[in-house]
Amino acid sequence: MIVDDQEDIRFLLRLVCESAANGVEVACEAATGVEALQIVDVCDPRVVVLDQMMPGLSGVETAARMLARRPDQIVVLCSAYLNDEITVSARLVGIAALVSKDDVRDLPGVITDLVA
Repeated sequence: MIVDDQEDIRFLLRLVCESAANGVEVACEAATGVEALQIVDVCDPRVVVLDQMMPGLSGVETAARMLARRPDQIVVLCSAYLNDEITVSARLVGIAALVSKDDVRDLPGVITDLVA
């Protein structure tokens, strides 16, 4: 599942993930954290890739709420805005991995490693 408020970024992340030839398939997408929380149980993804900077709930806030309901959910924060404060917050709520949008080509490998 890809969660990002920018449609072009969701498209790019889908393209990168699904063209990596390692079996990663995007099951669903959401434009906000609230939308992601509404559909995650129906979509039931193995991995959720969240942007940090979204209107309403941030990626870390979304992950905290999602992991409270789904403690085994694997969450990856993929953001252009990763700093020490976000990194610490992400780890505290249980986000499994962080990937800078500058390193988006690494995302399929990170996902594969997390589900292996």
